[in-house]
Amino acid sequence: MILLLPVILALLFGTVILVFMFHHLFFLVYKHDTKTLPGGNMGFPFVGEAFGFFTPHKSLSIGNFLQQRCSRYGEVFKSYIFGSPTIISCDLELNKFVLQKEGKLFQSSYPKPIRDILGKHSLMIVTDVERHKKLRRIEVGLINKFSSTLNFLGDIDKLCISLMESWRGNQLILFSKQAKQFSFNLMLMNLLDMQPGEPLGLQLLEDFLTFMKGFVSIPINLPWTPYAKAVKARTRISSTLKQILNEWKNRKDVQVQNRQQKGDPFDEILVKEDLISDVEKVSILLDLLLAGYETTSGLLSLLVYFLAQSPQALQTLKDEHLAIRKKKKEGEPLNWEDYKQMEFTTMVINETLRCGNLVKFVHREAIKDVKFKGYHIPAGWKVLPILSAVHLEPSLHENPSEFNPWRWTDPATSKKVVPFGGGSRLCPGSELGKLEASFFLHYLLLNYRWTMKEEEYPMLYPYMDFPKGLLIALETETTNVN
Repeated sequence: MILLLPVILALLFGTVILVFMFHHLFFLVYKHDTKTLPGGNMGFPFVGEAFGFFTPHKSLSIGNFLQQRCSRYGEVFKSYIFGSPTIISCDLELNKFVLQKEGKLFQSSYPKPIRDILGKHSLMIVTDVERHKKLRRIEVGLINKFSSTLNFLGDIDKLCISLMESWRGNQLILFSKQAKQFSFNLMLMNLLDMQPGEPLGLQLLEDFLTFMKGFVSIPINLPWTPYAKAVKARTRISSTLKQILNEWKNRKDVQVQNRQQKGDPFDEILVKEDLISDVEKVSILLDLLLAGYETTSGLLSLLVYFLAQSPQALQTLKDEHLAIRKKKKEGEPLNWEDYKQMEFTTMVINETLRCGNLVKFVHREAIKDVKFKGYHIPAGWKVLPILSAVHLEPSLHENPSEFNPWRWTDPATSKKVVPFGGGSRLCPGSELGKLEASFFLHYLLLNYRWTMKEEEYPMLYPYMDFPKGLLIALETETTNVN
């Protein structure tokens, strides 16, 4: 009997836990009027449907999980993922409603592992409306400030040319890696006034690559896991940024005074003591590095991928850039007027964002009971607006899986595509990323032709990446430009 006691206690304890789990799930799911909730399958207790939801799939699709649920329950349905009851929306109107009602009916609500790795001061994480406005205003001001400096366009131009020259004689390159390094160097130059190749910059890049690998990995905090390595990399990045921040604050020589007179963005916005704490300043720098790195590098890789399979779009794009270059003197850098002439380039970029889906969804939570289109969204429930589902909806886009930049000649298309979110959390650097991509395309098209060497697709994990690195073969362009 004594020997059986531990077994009996274990069974009793297990039974209590199971009862608690089922009671907890029942309370969460059925404490509201289920008749007004969307249909759906909540899955297993606590686990829910997370495994199906996070199955990797091509970015030019919504994946089997959403396809099956939408076919069965409609574009809006309930589920249980991230440890919470959740409303999943593939509906354009509801998605826009959620994004526009930030701070009134909904708030940002990312899972704890993402909050832990980004930090509580990250613009993605902050829920206090006034604090978010303040931090966003500073980030937007910083972007506007450095993008309006005299050297800004020239620095992008030089970095593009330098990258093209570095490829001379290379027949094969892993483009995804090159794009990541290029976009990170752009942010180092613009944000931190750091030239490519500087030791501190190389250290930041190495830590940032480790950080990104773990950012979207399974959040198991054991020493050998990508997530644990990412947490440590985040600490090192923060330490490096704080070091840079202190150097800027302590530097009082004539060079700094001249930089301030020219309107240096870092000095004028981040060094001011009365704006925000040093921890918040470091978080802002990390936010901008993350956004500029991930968005721009992903966009460049997607552009190369889609254009390699779209000869007509590629030729039309090349003609536009040849026309721009022929109006300029040999070696003359691009300027704002050139950028304004890149109309088809803008259509190509917009279509790439629609098809490529850099961000599949965003995390929100209802802060009060919400009724919309006959649905009841209970307070405290998570809401996931699926941006990619709207981009690939046949009722909104004719032949949605087709890469067709010409669809953007219809102004209505822009109202049905939300690649950078919306409302008060619209990505502050979205237009900057488009400009950098346009300059990059100009020099790529004038210098090279390319083909893909391996069958590969952009995949969502849930964030977009190329599993094999996007291996391409380069061939020098022989067209006489000037």
